[in-house]
Amino acid sequence: MPLTPLDIVNKEFKHGFRGYSEDEVNEFLDEIVRDYEALIRENDELKENTSGMTERLEQYRKLEATLQNTLVVAQQTAEEVKVAARKEAELIVREAESKAQEIINQAEERSRNAMRELDQLRKETEKYRVQVKSLLESQLSILNQGFNGSASSDYNVVK
Repeated sequence: MPLTPLDIVNKEFKHGFRGYSEDEVNEFLDEIVRDYEALIRENDELKENTSGMTERLEQYRKLEATLQNTLVVAQQTAEEVKVAARKEAELIVREAESKAQEIINQAEERSRNAMRELDQLRKETEKYRVQVKSLLESQLSILNQGFNGSASSDYNVVK
């Protein structure tokens, strides 16, 4: 068991034949008691500080663990957001490509229709041209017959 200041104060020494001066010994013992009491107080304060520091250290460790967990969750969330954004971007691109293909198909169909209409118009134009030419030639033939059969042959129509 450790020595206490009270043990030092109550310590009695035997008197010997040429012993130490009792006043000097008592004075020295008083000084030891004061120093010992100061050391005990300091030790108690250090124990209290150590206890407080240990509690604070534990709080900091818990805080560190919480921050690490939060960081992990934040990283996972960020990764999930990136994956979701990538998927959404891919979906948007696919939809845009599909829409673009649909527009291209519609444009090609309109182009084919326009080409058919143009071809039809060319055929009809050619048909009318042939009909007009035939009509003009028949009219010219009638005119030529009328002039050839009439009194004067001075009027020759050039074909």
